Amino acid sequence: MSDRGRFPKGLFTAVLSALALMVVAAIVVDRAESSREALPVYGKVPDFAFTECRGGIFGLKDMLGNVCVVDFIFTRCQGPCPIMADKFRDLYRSYQGTGDIKLVSISVDPDYDTPQVLRQYASDQGVTDDRWVFLHAQKDDVVRLSEKGFMLPADELPAGHSSRFVLVDRKGQIRGYFCSDDDGCFNVLKAQIRQLYHEAS
Repeated sequence: MSDRGRFPKGLFTAVLSALALMVVAAIVVDRAESSREALPVYGKVPDFAFTECRGGIFGLKDMLGNVCVVDFIFTRCQGPCPIMADKFRDLYRSYQGTGDIKLVSISVDPDYDTPQVLRQYASDQGVTDDRWVFLHAQKDDVVRLSEKGFMLPADELPAGHSSRFVLVDRKGQIRGYFCSDDDGCFNVLKAQIRQLYHEAS
């Protein structure tokens, strides 16, 4: 019988080996991508309960089950806070109709930023629902939450507050810190909000 129509044994073995290597390589790449995309856990938000500007109490229990972005601001700020507010307005509008993505702004100037002042500030930002909340508490409690809870500096408040955004998942775990004045960093924040939202859905 002629060998002309047979597949060479050596070539057959080489093809099988190449296919096996391709499969192994694909698995390695997939695992590497998954590892790179997995967001780290920096800590857990401690229990707290602050006054929300529209009345009532807001705390950790209200964050649980939601993807949250937290910042520390004060209404008289002429430095980073207006930029931070612009970015939060962007998020607020982007996730309209998505009730389980929440924005949490905590005042670091409680003597001036009474709930009434914060309520007017919220109105000035175009806030009409509880997807973006503004919180008031005694300064010592704000400092404690900033430094011990979110691991952000709170020196010589109000001016010494952090201008970073903090991403918190549905379990109350801190998953990322983002510069508020960097558009590239802000785009990463938006991508990671979506990632946590879809992972938890």
